[in-house]
Amino acid sequence: MNESILIALQLLLAHLLTDFALQPVKYIQQKREKKARAPFLYIHAGIAGFLTYLFLQQWSQIFIPILIIITHFFIDLWKLNKKEDNLKYFLLDQLFHLLVLLLAWLYLTANFQQIMPFIDNFLHSKNTMVLFIGYLLAISPIGFIIGKATKHWQVEIAKDGELDSLQKAGRYIGIFERILVLTFVLTYNIAAIGFLIAAKSILRFNDKGKSSGRKQTEYVLIGTLMSFSVTIIIGFLMLQILGVS
Repeated sequence: MNESILIALQLLLAHLLTDFALQPVKYIQQKREKKARAPFLYIHAGIAGFLTYLFLQQWSQIFIPILIIITHFFIDLWKLNKKEDNLKYFLLDQLFHLLVLLLAWLYLTANFQQIMPFIDNFLHSKNTMVLFIGYLLAISPIGFIIGKATKHWQVEIAKDGELDSLQKAGRYIGIFERILVLTFVLTYNIAAIGFLIAAKSILRFNDKGKSSGRKQTEYVLIGTLMSFSVTIIIGFLMLQILGVS
């Protein structure tokens, strides 16, 4: 196995074991309650450094586990001092940890000099730009367009008192659906799109068996079909630009 890949896997494995497998709920609660006074916070940071040192087996590189211990402690302490314990801070916490691991990996593999060439190649790659633009279109603009196109039906349903769902649930469902559809097109799994449509149709009609929910079901299916159609077209355009036959 390529040495650089092996080091990345070792660093990542140490982090995953530390932050998830070896962190019971009762210790997480202790950290939240006592913050900097929590004994487990120090133990937790120590485990992160120890496992990193153990897995890497580069005994002369004591600087790396020390870096992991210090940064892990302060990143966790930062998160613990936030009033809310939500997805946003969880993702930021993991992002900061991964950035530290990236710096450690760059140091261990002597790849710092490759950063600028990598960025340059990344920004000048046609395939990369096509994929980025395609998925960005699927995530946001298409949903905005579909929302505008179906606005009058949404207003009609709301007037009838039939619009009842979780806040922003439809938006996030649509985003994930379009990501899946675009991925299916790009990987030539067109049949899977049919199963996705069928599954959603069954769920909606089972959920809205009463006649009072008929309009909302039709509204959702219209929006779904419009969203899927536009995403499929974008997917095929991407394949043409990428030169995939």
